[in-house]
Amino acid sequence: MRIVVLAGGLSTERDVSISSGFLVAEALRKKGHNVVLLDVFTGYEESICDIDALFKQNYSFTDNYTVEKNRSDISEVIENRLDKSNKYIGTNVIEICNEADITFLALHGGEGENGQIQATLDLFGIKYTGSGYLGSALAMNKGITKGVLIQNKINTPKGEVFKNIEDAMNWNVFPCVVKPCCGGSSVGIAKAEDKDAYVIAVKDAFSFEKEIVVEQFVTGREFSVGLLGGKALPPIEIAPKSGFYDYTSKYQAGATVETCPADIDEATDKKLRSAAEEAYQALNLESYARIDFLLDENGVEYCLEANTLPGMTPTSLLPQEAAVEGIDYPELCEKIIEISLNKYETENKNGF
Repeated sequence: MRIVVLAGGLSTERDVSISSGFLVAEALRKKGHNVVLLDVFTGYEESICDIDALFKQNYSFTDNYTVEKNRSDISEVIENRLDKSNKYIGTNVIEICNEADITFLALHGGEGENGQIQATLDLFGIKYTGSGYLGSALAMNKGITKGVLIQNKINTPKGEVFKNIEDAMNWNVFPCVVKPCCGGSSVGIAKAEDKDAYVIAVKDAFSFEKEIVVEQFVTGREFSVGLLGGKALPPIEIAPKSGFYDYTSKYQAGATVETCPADIDEATDKKLRSAAEEAYQALNLESYARIDFLLDENGVEYCLEANTLPGMTPTSLLPQEAAVEGIDYPELCEKIIEISLNKYETENKNGF
């Protein structure tokens, strides 16, 4: 197959996306596919764009897949683009994707995960992996996600959405968790033990976005459940050594103890998988996803959020869960493509 892997972009998760994209592209090439790895933002800026040649040579815009502690300077990324513009889709991206059998979305955060790129590709008739624009938009906004979960009677921590610092100061339940409404990779997320820490956390979260979510802190064990085609994989338990699962804990090797399959009894395993599948359906997700949970001391599960384009870095959770089921990394990449293509075949049969 001819496959484009789209990575990069302008979100706070740019580096994570590039790492995921590079590894996905390499895995698919090992399986015999012709793969072009593109930065969705910079595109392919050469004066001559021979698309057939790009696929034959397995073109990559980068050879780096390491996620550093310090995130990329987005202003520098924009400055280095030849046309100096900040339009999201770069030169020749649509043209190259049009010549592929499918586009593998290795994007994280921002326009890459909130439904905008999905809607754009739909309009151009370009097939892609993952959820469509509606599910992506619902899951990206943590406030809307919480509302959908509550409506569908899926347990989730109590919380509120705030659009300015003044209103956010009315919150008075501690400890609590403060997070940007649409961010990912735990960027801007903080636990506040008291009012003083809360004020700092709120200001920091608003520095990333214009809307934030504040919710009660649930004491308990943290789990994540990946799904392929709507079917839950074995839950994985996450225990950060720092005590809080932040950006560094997620992407720096050795910062977190991850146990898969999780050390839980059969009933709890079944409960988490069932809740994940219910959340997947409620949020209108497709192809694959990952749902995060907390399990309190009474064994009550709380759904935290959904990730429509789970990370595929060396420390990412979904590949670990798939491995327990006997699905290695290259096979997982192919399986995601297979499930995504099946979605289009079903739509065609139904006349959509």
